[in-house]
Amino acid sequence: MPFGRRPFFESLFFEESRAKRMTELTKMGLIGTGQMGSALAEGWIRAGLVTTEQLVASDASEVSRQQFAKRTSVTAGTDNLEVVHAAEVIVLAVKPQIFPSVASEIAKHLAGKLVLSIIAGTPLAALRSQLGPDCRIVRIMPNTPCLVGLGACGYSPASSATEEDAALVQKLLEAVAVAYPVEESKLDAITGLSGSGPAFVYMMISALADAGVRDGLPRSMALQLAAQTVYGSAAMVLRTGEHPEVLKDRVCSPAGTTIAGVAVLEQFGFRNAVIQAVDAATQRSQKLSANAVK
Repeated sequence: MPFGRRPFFESLFFEESRAKRMTELTKMGLIGTGQMGSALAEGWIRAGLVTTEQLVASDASEVSRQQFAKRTSVTAGTDNLEVVHAAEVIVLAVKPQIFPSVASEIAKHLAGKLVLSIIAGTPLAALRSQLGPDCRIVRIMPNTPCLVGLGACGYSPASSATEEDAALVQKLLEAVAVAYPVEESKLDAITGLSGSGPAFVYMMISALADAGVRDGLPRSMALQLAAQTVYGSAAMVLRTGEHPEVLKDRVCSPAGTTIAGVAVLEQFGFRNAVIQAVDAATQRSQKLSANAVK
């Protein structure tokens, strides 16, 4: 999405006819109702792309199923095959270590199905190997802010997926995120940046709030101010289309308070620490991907 353009998700909720067309498309199946799977499902329901009647789900964990039901009003079961038989589009949202057993259970029943995988560190080659040649696969790297319609995602279709499949995935992801189609080799970097990035931002919000408390602000006020400051600053980048360094310089008055703080951040390697954190997460994703195809 180009800088300065109004994010798609901000207007989607008001496009009732578009949402209605989407709800006529398909029945969705979700295998795995953990944090990320639930975030996507809740986002799609909230956006009007999928109704609760169109969503079927399964998970081995009773706790996960109960939490999923509270968040989506959809009762999840334990039978993965029931989900596969009921749905045209299957979202795989299980942990990488569980995937092989799930794949062995469902692979023979995926003919003609579209499979969307959000399994971390599991590349298309491993997915095709274990799910078989009879399904169409798209690998997705979402992040948890999809829950509030403010996610950032990348996705890569396998050669078996059609242009219509890719268009459907784009619509589903745009309901909850900014979404980019990319070559699969780019998904590890997206994992490091937007997949892991929210954790880094949460740490910054927490640190800003702690600083406010140290300097005399009530905890609740400091946290609200810190979160809103990060949120508003991100919105400035997206809506103005200006480079963050330009926006930063506008806040830094000569010999002022902000430039004094910026100097301390530079002194302690703030910029380099963020770069190294994203790079470490990217390298970890690359390692997981490499191990998955062995």
